[in-house]
Amino acid sequence: MASPNVLSTTIGTNVFQIGNIKWKQFNVDTSPKPLLVFTPTVEGTYPVILFCHGFAICNSYYSKLLGHITSHGFIVVAPQLFTLGLPMPGLCEVKFAGKVANWIAGELQPKISENVQENVQAKLDTIVLAGHSKGGKTAFAVALGHAETTLKFSSLIGIDPVAGPSKCKITRTLPHILTGKAQSFDLNMPVVVIGTGLGPETGNCFPIACAPDGVNHEEFFYECKPPCAHFVTKDYGHMDMLDDDVSSLLKCMCKNGIAPKDLTRRTLGGLVVAFLKAYLYNQWEDFKAILEDPNLARAKLEDPVFYP
Repeated sequence: MASPNVLSTTIGTNVFQIGNIKWKQFNVDTSPKPLLVFTPTVEGTYPVILFCHGFAICNSYYSKLLGHITSHGFIVVAPQLFTLGLPMPGLCEVKFAGKVANWIAGELQPKISENVQENVQAKLDTIVLAGHSKGGKTAFAVALGHAETTLKFSSLIGIDPVAGPSKCKITRTLPHILTGKAQSFDLNMPVVVIGTGLGPETGNCFPIACAPDGVNHEEFFYECKPPCAHFVTKDYGHMDMLDDDVSSLLKCMCKNGIAPKDLTRRTLGGLVVAFLKAYLYNQWEDFKAILEDPNLARAKLEDPVFYP
């Protein structure tokens, strides 16, 4: 048996390491939108996360982050909702996210069975909504009922969510979900919002910040009702959780941190895993440890806020 001292150092830190569960990813082209599916290859039943990408970002650019989460015992479905060459209005994106959610309900399990030899089952009563940047706003919009879905969602994760280039309503993406009022979101589920400290700063080749004040993670958290939590990776930028081999255009659009990007991916992945372990499995040790000591994370965190 591990000594008490050894045990205390592992609680809250293992989530920031790659998990012990082997996994694979595969493509699906028969859903409403092309998908990347990340799934464990170890027999078991796993919760499903529907992850929405940011504006004009390929879903494959999140492979390391989503792989980290999968390795701790989750199935992640990442649709390619649109691309830079084929943008679509926010309302269409939200509708397609809802259609993918409905596809998950009926078609995900057969696809997993086709691609994984082991008996891996999708736990469809614990669907998690998640997204980054504009995709984070899309996840919120779906949770708020702006898409017709047959599923009930268990929790919501916003990674540096953004509602548009400014507070001006004319420039914000549809649907307009931000109200400017505290705890105005009518969400009957736990929420975690994870922001970046450099998101509100302009990048090297783009005059507008990727996560401007007034429409970024701070406003989203401000409008959440308990239970909700807020973390901020202080020294990292809006795109720093993407894989290292993303296009140079994306790298220069936003203000980037100077530390290794692997640290922010492991931090974001660990926060997601700890949050979901707490609310899906009632395993609170990691989440509480991180709230009490943010220095456990691999990237520097500002003081977290949690309203139970």
